[in-house]
Amino acid sequence: MSEAYRSIWTSLREVAFRQGWVDAGGVRTRFAEAGDPGAPAVLLLHGTGGHWETFAPNLGPLSEHFHCIAIDMIGNGFSDKPDYDYEIAVYVRQVLAVLDHFGITRASVIGMSLGAWVAARLGLDAPDRVDRLILMSPAGLIATASNMARIRAERTRAVEDPTWESIKAMFDHLIAEERNRIPDVIALRQAIYRLPDTRATIDHLLVLQDPDARERNLLTEAQWSSIEAPTLVIASGKDHNEYQNTAQRVAALLPRSEILEMPYVKHWPHFEDPETFNEAALRFLAG
Repeated sequence: MSEAYRSIWTSLREVAFRQGWVDAGGVRTRFAEAGDPGAPAVLLLHGTGGHWETFAPNLGPLSEHFHCIAIDMIGNGFSDKPDYDYEIAVYVRQVLAVLDHFGITRASVIGMSLGAWVAARLGLDAPDRVDRLILMSPAGLIATASNMARIRAERTRAVEDPTWESIKAMFDHLIAEERNRIPDVIALRQAIYRLPDTRATIDHLLVLQDPDARERNLLTEAQWSSIEAPTLVIASGKDHNEYQNTAQRVAALLPRSEILEMPYVKHWPHFEDPETFNEAALRFLAG
């Protein structure tokens, strides 16, 4: 093998971390925690259908300086999947409950896609709880019918037929380089999509791909402009146009923002090129 072997455990094998579940406002929430609890807090939020392991390449470097909490958001991963729709306010309630559980009064938030949308809403609704924001492949400003239809079709197909091939096909749209579509991430997503409660609640998870639901959850340009937290926006050059356009637009709207262009990655910049992301995140979070 000419290239170094890569897996989730390659990233975590020298990281002191713990995994567990907490009751976050009645939602049994899976988490990974790393770093000194006395250090400044960083909360990490994945995208639609995700899980905390998407941040495996980032926990080690970040936890050397910060108290990191990565969670499976409600309806995702191995957290609870209750029988109601998961709109943005639902995620925000869970996130605030997680912070309360860990005794964190104020945290920086790193969010990817859906997680960036939730992070932005948190910065708008609870500015006293948010220090800094890092938004990757952000959603929450634009609603494109074709993109919503694509996401719903891909995810529904993968849940209804969770074969290796159908799960792998999703990652072709999330990660640019084949070598970074590593087998254990595909296997982990396959295990999640094979859970009976995932299949039973997939429509609740995908509610934000419905035009009416998405429209009522979007942040207006005025709302984006009123977010006070210093923000680093990551623009992924090979991502879908909607996310590229959103990244550029929100970076222009946010009053205290800077943008990092990562031209060779798709939807998971922190996972595809962790060296570039980690360096930029550490610099930005340190202020």
